[in-house]
Amino acid sequence: MKISEEKLKLAADTVRCLCADMVEKANSGHPGAALGMADLAVSLYLSYLNCDPADPNWKNRDRLVFSGGHASSLVYALSHLSGSGVTMEELQTFRQFGSRCAGHPERGVMPGVEVTTGPLGQGIAMGVGLAIGAKMKNRANRTWVFCGDGDMEEGISHEAASMAGTLKLSGLTLVYDFNGIQIEGNVLDTNRDDVKKRFQSYGWKVFECDGHDFDQIDRAYRKAVKTEDAPVLIVATTVIGKGAPNKAGTADVHGAPLGAEEVAATKRNLGFDPDKSFAVSDEVYAMFAERAAKCRRQRNRDVKAEKAALKANPPAPKATLADMLAALPKFDPEKAIATRAANKEVMNALAALAPELVGGSADLEPSNKTGLKEYGWIKAGDFTGRNFHWGVRELAMAAIVNGLTAYEDFRAFGATFFVFSDYCRPAIRLAALMELPSIFIFSHDSFYVGEDGPTHEPIEQLAAMRTMPNVTSFRPADANETAYAWIEMLGNVKGPSCILTTRQNLPVLEGTSYEGVAKGAYSIWQAGRQDKETVLFLASGSEVALAVEAAKRLWNEDGRSVRVVSMPSMERFLAQKCTYRDYVVPEVMTRRVIVEAGSRFGWDRFRMNHKTTRFVTKDDFGASGPYKVLAEKFGFTAENVYNTAKELI
Repeated sequence: MKISEEKLKLAADTVRCLCADMVEKANSGHPGAALGMADLAVSLYLSYLNCDPADPNWKNRDRLVFSGGHASSLVYALSHLSGSGVTMEELQTFRQFGSRCAGHPERGVMPGVEVTTGPLGQGIAMGVGLAIGAKMKNRANRTWVFCGDGDMEEGISHEAASMAGTLKLSGLTLVYDFNGIQIEGNVLDTNRDDVKKRFQSYGWKVFECDGHDFDQIDRAYRKAVKTEDAPVLIVATTVIGKGAPNKAGTADVHGAPLGAEEVAATKRNLGFDPDKSFAVSDEVYAMFAERAAKCRRQRNRDVKAEKAALKANPPAPKATLADMLAALPKFDPEKAIATRAANKEVMNALAALAPELVGGSADLEPSNKTGLKEYGWIKAGDFTGRNFHWGVRELAMAAIVNGLTAYEDFRAFGATFFVFSDYCRPAIRLAALMELPSIFIFSHDSFYVGEDGPTHEPIEQLAAMRTMPNVTSFRPADANETAYAWIEMLGNVKGPSCILTTRQNLPVLEGTSYEGVAKGAYSIWQAGRQDKETVLFLASGSEVALAVEAAKRLWNEDGRSVRVVSMPSMERFLAQKCTYRDYVVPEVMTRRVIVEAGSRFGWDRFRMNHKTTRFVTKDDFGASGPYKVLAEKFGFTAENVYNTAKELI
């Protein structure tokens, strides 16, 4: 039954007052978007959004994303009214330390928050990922994304919208809060795009409405739900800060409290008691409760059907560590192989045991070798495959991977050259914040890219990746370490994982260890007495082979005791107990040579002192030329590593 305009207005104005009160009490926040979008959000919640507040993890629920996370007060007001367990007392702790009502909504903290948004545009791209997840699971649930002018200006919105249009991604509705105001003033001062034409050119269906006219909003939502062959954009013209008599429609209302006088004036303007704060009538609670009850009945039917389906077709048991180790390819120690090539063999060997693994490359699959050859490719009208053509869209790719991983049960991956990880960093950071186990594959991991030159040769990227909390990066030394790293990435469910692979061939080394890779570092080769006279080599990736060759020469020609430590994951190693770290890198071994084809930054923590530690690193940009010539010029040869070690004896 259609809800009357009078009731919808009461609910929306109640939300406006709650949002104004939250921001005012915190003396911090963004009331403008929340007040402006209240009509759109209430109409969606009370008539179209299928979700059970009592079960925020219902698999067939609609997904709702507020890409403009600064409108968080609106999210929390709706969460409270819908009965998801957010108390009125919690609303009064908005933006305070330890509150679930954080400055921007956080996945895993606030029920019903599907993804953590904040940086504008990321929510649009993650919404695309959520909508793709529904298609791949063959579910009928919809994905709704609220966004604003700032989201539309960010480049990621262009990339993500283009991808969604290419896939004809029906089931996705983007509600554009078109209020024409941003922090510095009128949007027209910075952006005159015709958004409607832009999205139509991507292949979207576009509908328009007055974002404060409930009949127009309802018609737009009904059209969106009925659209079956394309994603939908609803351009909803609104007034920022709607209801605030002196500040509505101005930039002043975007990112600062209204002030006590304006809050009171707003309440009077909306027909509410200016002396009452955080007030909700029984009638409004009843409206949301009625909608929740209807959704709960649908949820109960779905859960019953799902249980019956699982009973009839029980899922295959999850692969064990032993299963995965047994499935790994065997690499010939007599044949050098690039870890990017080994990466493909490993992924395909594990694909059957990890059906949740899906993803693709940013137009680089033939080069970084990430295709799952036994499985098809996702395309418009066919979501049965497991491989994606992301196109040259690294920024959106990484965020869509996050949305797909957040949907349910997927271990989605995106791949590109390591130097372009800079495009992916915003999404990787959000994955780390969400503890989302997205996977990122970065090939061409050093200056060994060669002829492409310094624009394509990563130097500082690995050091930067290691500084990001809750990210685990692996730079394997050979094919076997690559295989072991994959097992660890698939087992890591508390944050994103990255693997870095080489363009150039590497020898298959003796002494590689799954346990060592799992712990981040281990002694891969050593000789002689392991004491204070030992020369300790620390290296990762392609430089481990150089260190082993130099160490063998130091032992054979100079009779010097040596140890070579391979460190495929510095983050993993630093997370180990002190006893293990001291066992692998003993303090008594003060003579140290640290070798990595990238920035020295971060390695100084393993330096004992200036006199007894030497570095073979790359702390300026690369150059164009054959990689073997570059290695010689930059000092990345076994001869130079050996001579550097000789300085310590």
